[in-house]
Amino acid sequence: MDSYKHFIYDYLLTIGTNEAVAKYLNMLGLAIGLFIIIFLIDFIIRKVLIGVFSQFASRSKTNFDDLLVKNKVPRNIAHIIPLLIAIEFVPSVFYDFPSFETVMERGLKVYAIVLTLWIVRSILNTFKDYFKTLPNLKDKPIDSYIQVFMIFAWVVGLFSAIALITRTPFVHFITGLGAASAIIILIFKDTILGFVASIQVSINDMVRIGDWITFQKYGADGDVIEINLATVKVQNFDKTITTIPTYALISDSFQNWRGMTNSEGRRIKRALYIKQSGVKYLTEQDVEDLKSIQLITSYLDTRQADINAYNESNQVNKELLLNGRNLTNLGVFRKYIDAYLKHHSAINKDMMIMARQLAPTTQGIPLEIYAFSSDKRWENYEYIMSDIFDHLIAALPYFDLEVFELPSGGHYIQ
Repeated sequence: MDSYKHFIYDYLLTIGTNEAVAKYLNMLGLAIGLFIIIFLIDFIIRKVLIGVFSQFASRSKTNFDDLLVKNKVPRNIAHIIPLLIAIEFVPSVFYDFPSFETVMERGLKVYAIVLTLWIVRSILNTFKDYFKTLPNLKDKPIDSYIQVFMIFAWVVGLFSAIALITRTPFVHFITGLGAASAIIILIFKDTILGFVASIQVSINDMVRIGDWITFQKYGADGDVIEINLATVKVQNFDKTITTIPTYALISDSFQNWRGMTNSEGRRIKRALYIKQSGVKYLTEQDVEDLKSIQLITSYLDTRQADINAYNESNQVNKELLLNGRNLTNLGVFRKYIDAYLKHHSAINKDMMIMARQLAPTTQGIPLEIYAFSSDKRWENYEYIMSDIFDHLIAALPYFDLEVFELPSGGHYIQ
Protein backbone atom coordinates (compact mmCIF):
# COMPACT_ATOMS: atom_id res chain seq x y z
CA MET A 1 0.00 0.00 0.00
CA ASP A 2 2.80 2.39 0.90
CA SER A 3 4.78 1.51 -2.24
CA TYR A 4 2.92 3.84 -4.60
CA LYS A 5 2.87 6.61 -1.98
CA HIS A 6 6.67 6.82 -2.06
CA PHE A 7 7.34 5.54 -5.56
CA ILE A 8 8.70 8.87 -6.80
CA TYR A 9 10.32 9.54 -3.43
CA ASP A 10 12.27 6.25 -3.46
CA TYR A 11 13.38 6.83 -7.03
CA LEU A 12 14.64 10.35 -6.28
CA LEU A 13 16.62 9.07 -3.29
CA THR A 14 18.35 6.48 -5.48
CA ILE A 15 19.62 9.23 -7.79
CA GLY A 16 20.93 11.28 -4.88
CA THR A 17 18.15 13.86 -4.41
CA ASN A 18 17.88 15.60 -1.06
CA GLU A 19 15.31 13.86 1.21
CA ALA A 20 13.21 17.01 1.85
CA VAL A 21 13.18 17.92 -1.84
CA ALA A 22 12.27 14.34 -2.70
CA LYS A 23 9.24 14.51 -0.41
CA TYR A 24 7.98 17.71 -2.03
CA LEU A 25 8.56 16.39 -5.54
CA ASN A 26 6.87 13.13 -4.59
CA MET A 27 3.83 15.05 -3.33
CA LEU A 28 3.78 17.24 -6.45
CA GLY A 29 4.03 14.27 -8.80
CA LEU A 30 1.27 12.35 -7.04
CA ALA A 31 -0.94 15.50 -7.00
CA ILE A 32 -0.46 16.04 -10.74
CA GLY A 33 -1.13 12.37 -11.44
CA LEU A 34 -4.29 12.39 -9.30
CA PHE A 35 -5.49 15.58 -10.98
CA ILE A 36 -5.03 14.09 -14.46
CA ILE A 37 -6.82 10.87 -13.49
CA ILE A 38 -9.73 12.79 -11.89
CA PHE A 39 -9.97 15.10 -14.91
CA LEU A 40 -10.14 12.16 -17.33
CA ILE A 41 -12.67 10.25 -15.21
CA ASP A 42 -14.80 13.37 -14.84
CA PHE A 43 -14.67 14.01 -18.60
CA ILE A 44 -15.61 10.42 -19.48
CA ILE A 45 -18.41 10.13 -16.93
CA ARG A 46 -19.80 13.52 -17.91
CA LYS A 47 -19.86 12.65 -21.62
CA VAL A 48 -21.39 9.21 -21.00
CA LEU A 49 -24.00 10.46 -18.53
CA ILE A 50 -25.05 13.44 -20.65
CA GLY A 51 -25.20 11.22 -23.74
CA VAL A 52 -27.36 8.61 -22.00
CA PHE A 53 -29.71 11.27 -20.60
CA SER A 54 -29.96 13.02 -23.97
CA GLN A 55 -30.79 9.80 -25.82
CA PHE A 56 -33.34 8.82 -23.21
CA ALA A 57 -34.88 12.30 -23.30
CA SER A 58 -35.19 12.25 -27.09
CA ARG A 59 -37.10 8.96 -26.99
CA SER A 60 -39.39 9.61 -24.02
CA LYS A 61 -42.78 11.29 -24.37
CA THR A 62 -42.48 13.52 -21.31
CA ASN A 63 -40.40 16.69 -21.35
CA PHE A 64 -39.23 16.28 -17.75
CA ASP A 65 -36.02 14.51 -18.78
CA ASP A 66 -35.38 17.19 -21.42
CA LEU A 67 -35.59 19.77 -18.66
CA LEU A 68 -33.14 17.73 -16.57
CA VAL A 69 -30.60 18.00 -19.39
CA LYS A 70 -31.39 21.67 -19.95
CA ASN A 71 -30.80 22.49 -16.28
CA LYS A 72 -27.51 20.53 -16.24
CA VAL A 73 -28.55 17.87 -13.72
CA PRO A 74 -26.55 15.07 -15.43
CA ARG A 75 -23.49 17.35 -15.73
CA ASN A 76 -23.55 18.15 -12.01
CA ILE A 77 -24.18 14.55 -10.96
CA ALA A 78 -21.21 13.44 -13.07
CA HIS A 79 -18.86 15.31 -10.70
CA ILE A 80 -19.77 13.08 -7.72
CA ILE A 81 -17.57 10.06 -8.57
CA PRO A 82 -14.42 12.14 -9.32
CA LEU A 83 -14.99 13.97 -6.03
CA LEU A 84 -15.23 10.70 -4.09
CA ILE A 85 -12.02 9.47 -5.76
CA ALA A 86 -10.27 12.70 -4.81
CA ILE A 87 -11.39 12.41 -1.17
CA GLU A 88 -10.21 8.79 -1.09
CA PHE A 89 -6.71 9.40 -2.48
CA VAL A 90 -5.85 12.84 -1.04
CA PRO A 91 -4.47 11.25 2.18
CA SER A 92 -2.08 9.17 0.06
CA VAL A 93 -0.92 12.19 -1.97
CA PHE A 94 -0.19 14.29 1.13
CA TYR A 95 0.95 11.37 3.28
CA ASP A 96 4.16 13.16 4.33
CA PHE A 97 2.44 16.52 4.86
CA PRO A 98 -0.45 16.15 7.35
CA SER A 99 -1.16 19.90 7.43
CA PHE A 100 -1.63 20.00 3.65
CA GLU A 101 -3.78 16.88 3.88
CA THR A 102 -6.10 18.55 6.42
CA VAL A 103 -6.51 21.66 4.31
CA MET A 104 -7.20 19.69 1.13
CA GLU A 105 -9.71 17.40 2.84
CA ARG A 106 -11.62 20.40 4.19
CA GLY A 107 -11.51 22.07 0.81
CA LEU A 108 -12.91 18.97 -0.88
CA LYS A 109 -15.67 18.69 1.72
CA VAL A 110 -16.61 22.33 1.18
CA TYR A 111 -16.66 21.62 -2.55
CA ALA A 112 -18.91 18.62 -1.83
CA ILE A 113 -21.34 21.00 -0.09
CA VAL A 114 -21.25 23.40 -3.05
CA LEU A 115 -21.73 20.51 -5.51
CA THR A 116 -24.72 19.32 -3.50
CA LEU A 117 -26.21 22.81 -3.71
CA TRP A 118 -25.63 22.87 -7.48
CA ILE A 119 -27.43 19.55 -7.86
CA VAL A 120 -30.29 20.68 -5.62
CA ARG A 121 -30.59 23.95 -7.55
CA SER A 122 -30.60 22.10 -10.90
CA ILE A 123 -33.29 19.69 -9.73
CA LEU A 124 -35.44 22.48 -8.25
CA ASN A 125 -35.14 24.51 -11.47
CA THR A 126 -36.17 21.41 -13.40
CA PHE A 127 -39.27 20.98 -11.25
CA LYS A 128 -40.01 24.70 -11.61
CA ASP A 129 -39.83 24.56 -15.42
CA TYR A 130 -41.84 21.33 -15.50
CA PHE A 131 -44.60 22.60 -13.22
CA LYS A 132 -44.95 25.69 -15.41
CA THR A 133 -45.83 23.45 -18.35
CA LEU A 134 -48.76 21.89 -16.47
CA PRO A 135 -52.09 23.64 -17.21
CA ASN A 136 -53.27 23.37 -13.59
CA LEU A 137 -50.16 25.07 -12.23
CA LYS A 138 -49.54 27.80 -14.81
CA ASP A 139 -51.17 30.49 -12.67
CA LYS A 140 -49.59 29.34 -9.39
CA PRO A 141 -46.55 31.15 -7.84
CA ILE A 142 -44.17 28.24 -8.52
CA ASP A 143 -41.13 30.57 -8.48
CA SER A 144 -41.86 31.65 -4.92
CA TYR A 145 -42.04 28.08 -3.64
CA ILE A 146 -38.81 27.11 -5.37
CA GLN A 147 -37.08 30.24 -4.05
CA VAL A 148 -38.02 29.37 -0.46
CA PHE A 149 -36.50 25.88 -0.81
CA MET A 150 -33.41 27.25 -2.54
CA ILE A 151 -32.79 29.97 0.05
CA PHE A 152 -33.15 27.37 2.82
CA ALA A 153 -30.69 25.07 1.01
CA TRP A 154 -28.13 27.87 0.56
CA VAL A 155 -28.41 28.90 4.22
CA VAL A 156 -27.92 25.33 5.41
CA GLY A 157 -25.02 24.88 2.97
CA LEU A 158 -23.36 28.13 4.05
CA PHE A 159 -23.64 27.30 7.73
CA SER A 160 -22.36 23.76 7.09
CA ALA A 161 -19.32 25.11 5.23
CA ILE A 162 -18.52 27.63 7.98
CA ALA A 163 -18.94 24.97 10.66
CA LEU A 164 -16.62 22.66 8.68
CA ILE A 165 -13.94 25.31 8.20
CA THR A 166 -14.04 26.38 11.85
CA ARG A 167 -14.13 22.72 12.98
CA THR A 168 -17.26 23.40 15.01
CA PRO A 169 -20.04 20.80 15.25
CA PHE A 170 -22.97 21.98 13.16
CA VAL A 171 -25.42 21.87 16.09
CA HIS A 172 -23.09 23.90 18.32
CA PHE A 173 -22.50 26.39 15.51
CA ILE A 174 -26.24 26.96 14.99
CA THR A 175 -26.81 27.27 18.74
CA GLY A 176 -24.04 29.84 19.14
CA LEU A 177 -25.28 31.75 16.11
CA GLY A 178 -28.76 31.92 17.61
CA ALA A 179 -27.46 33.37 20.87
CA ALA A 180 -25.51 36.06 19.05
CA SER A 181 -28.17 36.78 16.44
CA ALA A 182 -29.51 39.90 18.19
CA ILE A 183 -26.07 41.53 18.23
CA ILE A 184 -25.32 40.42 14.67
CA ILE A 185 -28.58 41.86 13.37
CA LEU A 186 -28.01 45.16 15.20
CA ILE A 187 -24.46 45.65 13.96
CA PHE A 188 -24.86 44.31 10.43
CA LYS A 189 -28.45 45.39 9.77
CA ASP A 190 -27.70 47.21 6.50
CA THR A 191 -25.39 44.45 5.31
CA ILE A 192 -27.99 41.76 6.05
CA LEU A 193 -30.71 43.77 4.32
CA GLY A 194 -28.43 44.29 1.34
CA PHE A 195 -27.52 40.60 1.26
CA VAL A 196 -31.16 39.48 1.35
CA ALA A 197 -32.06 42.10 -1.27
CA SER A 198 -29.21 40.95 -3.51
CA ILE A 199 -30.49 37.39 -3.37
CA GLN A 200 -34.04 38.50 -4.17
CA VAL A 201 -32.90 40.80 -6.98
CA SER A 202 -30.78 38.02 -8.47
CA ILE A 203 -33.37 35.27 -8.10
CA ASN A 204 -36.24 37.38 -9.43
CA ASP A 205 -34.05 38.93 -12.15
CA MET A 206 -35.38 42.37 -11.17
CA VAL A 207 -32.36 44.42 -12.26
CA ARG A 208 -29.31 43.75 -14.39
CA ILE A 209 -26.29 45.90 -15.15
CA GLY A 210 -27.19 47.90 -18.24
CA ASP A 211 -30.92 48.09 -17.47
CA TRP A 212 -32.61 51.47 -17.76
CA ILE A 213 -34.55 52.10 -14.55
CA THR A 214 -36.60 55.00 -13.21
CA PHE A 215 -36.69 55.36 -9.42
CA GLN A 216 -38.54 58.57 -8.62
CA LYS A 217 -38.00 58.37 -4.85
CA TYR A 218 -34.23 58.65 -5.32
CA GLY A 219 -34.29 60.82 -8.44
CA ALA A 220 -32.75 58.07 -10.57
CA ASP A 221 -33.48 57.83 -14.29
CA GLY A 222 -30.79 56.12 -16.30
CA ASP A 223 -28.69 52.99 -16.76
CA VAL A 224 -27.57 50.66 -13.97
CA ILE A 225 -23.78 50.58 -13.98
CA GLU A 226 -23.04 48.68 -10.77
CA ILE A 227 -24.85 46.33 -8.36
CA ASN A 228 -23.23 45.28 -5.10
CA LEU A 229 -24.25 44.13 -1.65
CA ALA A 230 -25.07 47.58 -0.29
CA THR A 231 -25.84 49.85 -3.24
CA VAL A 232 -26.96 50.07 -6.84
CA LYS A 233 -25.38 52.83 -8.95
CA VAL A 234 -27.42 54.44 -11.71
CA GLN A 235 -25.90 56.78 -14.30
CA ASN A 236 -28.61 59.28 -15.14
CA PHE A 237 -29.03 60.69 -18.63
CA ASP A 238 -27.40 63.95 -17.52
CA LYS A 239 -24.33 61.80 -16.61
CA THR A 240 -24.79 62.26 -12.85
CA ILE A 241 -24.60 59.19 -10.62
CA THR A 242 -27.39 58.23 -8.23
CA THR A 243 -26.72 55.67 -5.50
CA ILE A 244 -29.67 53.58 -4.33
CA PRO A 245 -29.63 51.17 -1.35
CA THR A 246 -29.94 47.65 -2.69
CA TYR A 247 -32.73 46.78 -0.28
CA ALA A 248 -34.79 49.68 -1.71
CA LEU A 249 -35.23 47.61 -4.87
CA ILE A 250 -37.44 45.16 -2.97
CA SER A 251 -39.01 47.58 -0.47
CA ASP A 252 -39.99 50.40 -2.86
CA SER A 253 -41.49 50.65 -6.33
CA PHE A 254 -39.35 51.43 -9.37
CA GLN A 255 -39.70 51.10 -13.13
CA ASN A 256 -37.47 48.86 -15.21
CA TRP A 257 -37.54 49.59 -18.94
CA ARG A 258 -35.94 46.27 -19.95
CA GLY A 259 -39.26 44.93 -21.21
CA MET A 260 -39.49 47.83 -23.63
CA THR A 261 -35.85 47.47 -24.66
CA ASN A 262 -36.30 43.77 -25.37
CA SER A 263 -39.60 44.28 -27.19
CA GLU A 264 -40.12 45.18 -30.83
CA GLY A 265 -41.13 48.79 -30.22
CA ARG A 266 -41.36 51.74 -27.86
CA ARG A 267 -44.78 52.99 -26.88
CA ILE A 268 -46.20 56.31 -28.05
CA LYS A 269 -49.07 57.38 -25.80
CA ARG A 270 -50.07 61.01 -26.11
CA ALA A 271 -53.33 62.91 -26.60
CA LEU A 272 -54.51 65.87 -28.64
CA TYR A 273 -57.17 67.92 -26.82
CA ILE A 274 -59.86 68.79 -29.38
CA LYS A 275 -62.10 71.84 -28.96
CA GLN A 276 -65.60 70.45 -28.30
CA SER A 277 -67.47 73.22 -30.12
CA GLY A 278 -65.88 72.15 -33.41
CA VAL A 279 -67.39 68.65 -33.40
CA LYS A 280 -70.26 68.34 -35.93
CA TYR A 281 -72.19 66.00 -38.24
CA LEU A 282 -70.94 65.82 -41.81
CA THR A 283 -73.21 66.69 -44.72
CA GLU A 284 -73.11 64.83 -48.04
CA GLN A 285 -70.98 67.63 -49.46
CA ASP A 286 -68.60 67.49 -46.45
CA VAL A 287 -68.11 63.78 -47.01
CA GLU A 288 -67.46 64.30 -50.73
CA ASP A 289 -64.86 66.94 -49.93
CA LEU A 290 -63.09 64.66 -47.45
CA LYS A 291 -62.89 61.86 -50.03
CA SER A 292 -60.05 63.79 -51.62
CA ILE A 293 -57.91 62.68 -48.62
CA GLN A 294 -56.50 59.44 -50.06
CA LEU A 295 -55.96 57.59 -46.77
CA ILE A 296 -59.68 57.58 -45.99
CA THR A 297 -61.27 57.59 -49.45
CA SER A 298 -62.18 53.89 -49.46
CA TYR A 299 -63.37 54.08 -45.84
CA LEU A 300 -65.70 56.99 -46.62
CA ASP A 301 -67.08 55.26 -49.73
CA THR A 302 -67.88 52.08 -47.80
CA ARG A 303 -69.13 53.84 -44.69
CA GLN A 304 -71.30 56.34 -46.57
CA ALA A 305 -72.92 53.54 -48.59
CA ASP A 306 -73.75 51.61 -45.41
CA ILE A 307 -75.20 54.69 -43.72
CA ASN A 308 -77.30 55.68 -46.75
CA ALA A 309 -78.64 52.14 -47.06
CA TYR A 310 -79.62 52.10 -43.38
CA ASN A 311 -81.29 55.52 -43.53
CA GLU A 312 -83.21 54.65 -46.71
CA SER A 313 -84.42 51.30 -45.38
CA ASN A 314 -85.68 53.02 -42.23
CA GLN A 315 -87.15 55.99 -44.14
CA VAL A 316 -85.14 58.46 -42.07
CA ASN A 317 -85.93 62.15 -42.60
CA LYS A 318 -82.52 63.59 -43.45
CA GLU A 319 -83.74 67.17 -43.68
CA LEU A 320 -82.43 67.28 -40.11
CA LEU A 321 -78.89 65.86 -39.81
CA LEU A 322 -79.56 64.63 -36.31
CA ASN A 323 -81.93 61.97 -37.61
CA GLY A 324 -80.66 58.52 -38.49
CA ARG A 325 -77.02 57.54 -38.76
CA ASN A 326 -74.31 60.08 -39.62
CA LEU A 327 -70.59 60.58 -39.84
CA THR A 328 -68.91 63.19 -37.65
CA ASN A 329 -65.76 65.14 -38.39
CA LEU A 330 -64.18 63.89 -35.15
CA GLY A 331 -64.95 60.26 -35.97
CA VAL A 332 -63.55 60.59 -39.50
CA PHE A 333 -60.45 62.33 -38.12
CA ARG A 334 -59.99 59.46 -35.69
CA LYS A 335 -60.16 57.02 -38.63
CA TYR A 336 -57.66 59.18 -40.51
CA ILE A 337 -55.23 58.98 -37.57
CA ASP A 338 -55.56 55.20 -37.53
CA ALA A 339 -54.87 54.97 -41.27
CA TYR A 340 -52.01 57.44 -41.06
CA LEU A 341 -50.29 55.46 -38.28
CA LYS A 342 -50.72 52.18 -40.17
CA HIS A 343 -48.99 53.72 -43.18
CA HIS A 344 -46.22 55.43 -41.19
CA SER A 345 -42.84 53.83 -41.91
CA ALA A 346 -41.56 54.28 -38.35
CA ILE A 347 -44.51 52.57 -36.63
CA ASN A 348 -44.33 48.85 -35.82
CA LYS A 349 -47.34 47.32 -37.62
CA ASP A 350 -47.15 44.07 -35.60
CA MET A 351 -47.93 45.86 -32.33
CA MET A 352 -51.06 47.68 -31.21
CA ILE A 353 -52.12 50.75 -33.19
CA MET A 354 -55.08 52.69 -31.88
CA ALA A 355 -56.58 56.17 -31.87
CA ARG A 356 -59.15 56.43 -29.10
CA GLN A 357 -61.37 59.10 -27.61
CA LEU A 358 -61.15 59.57 -23.85
CA ALA A 359 -63.74 61.13 -21.53
CA PRO A 360 -64.27 64.85 -22.21
CA THR A 361 -62.50 67.26 -19.86
CA THR A 362 -62.58 70.98 -19.16
CA GLN A 363 -59.67 71.26 -21.61
CA GLY A 364 -61.58 69.60 -24.46
CA ILE A 365 -61.94 66.07 -25.83
CA PRO A 366 -58.75 63.99 -25.49
CA LEU A 367 -57.98 62.08 -28.68
CA GLU A 368 -55.23 59.68 -27.66
CA ILE A 369 -52.73 58.06 -30.00
CA TYR A 370 -51.51 54.64 -28.87
CA ALA A 371 -48.84 53.00 -31.02
CA PHE A 372 -45.24 51.73 -30.95
CA SER A 373 -42.27 53.17 -32.80
CA SER A 374 -39.93 50.62 -34.39
CA ASP A 375 -36.87 52.63 -33.35
CA LYS A 376 -36.45 52.53 -29.56
CA ARG A 377 -33.49 54.92 -29.32
CA TRP A 378 -34.51 57.96 -27.31
CA GLU A 379 -33.51 60.66 -29.79
CA ASN A 380 -35.10 58.90 -32.76
CA TYR A 381 -38.19 58.01 -30.73
CA GLU A 382 -38.76 61.68 -29.82
CA TYR A 383 -38.28 62.69 -33.45
CA ILE A 384 -40.81 60.12 -34.66
CA MET A 385 -43.39 61.16 -32.07
CA SER A 386 -42.92 64.86 -32.85
CA ASP A 387 -43.22 64.18 -36.57
CA ILE A 388 -46.52 62.36 -36.05
CA PHE A 389 -48.05 65.12 -33.93
CA ASP A 390 -46.76 67.88 -36.20
CA HIS A 391 -48.67 66.23 -39.02
CA LEU A 392 -51.86 65.64 -37.02
CA ILE A 393 -52.01 69.19 -35.69
CA ALA A 394 -51.57 70.52 -39.22
CA ALA A 395 -54.28 68.10 -40.48
CA LEU A 396 -56.96 69.26 -38.01
CA PRO A 397 -58.25 72.24 -40.08
CA TYR A 398 -59.04 69.90 -42.99
CA PHE A 399 -61.66 68.31 -40.72
CA ASP A 400 -62.94 71.65 -39.35
CA LEU A 401 -61.46 70.81 -35.96
CA GLU A 402 -59.28 72.83 -33.59
CA VAL A 403 -56.88 72.04 -30.78
CA PHE A 404 -58.16 73.42 -27.48
CA GLU A 405 -56.52 76.73 -26.58
CA LEU A 406 -55.70 78.27 -23.18
CA PRO A 407 -56.97 80.89 -22.75
CA SER A 408 -57.28 81.84 -26.39
CA GLY A 409 -54.07 80.94 -28.15
CA GLY A 410 -51.86 78.12 -26.86
CA HIS A 411 -52.20 74.55 -28.12
CA TYR A 412 -52.71 72.06 -25.27
CA ILE A 413 -51.12 68.66 -25.73
CA GLN A 414 -50.64 66.17 -22.93
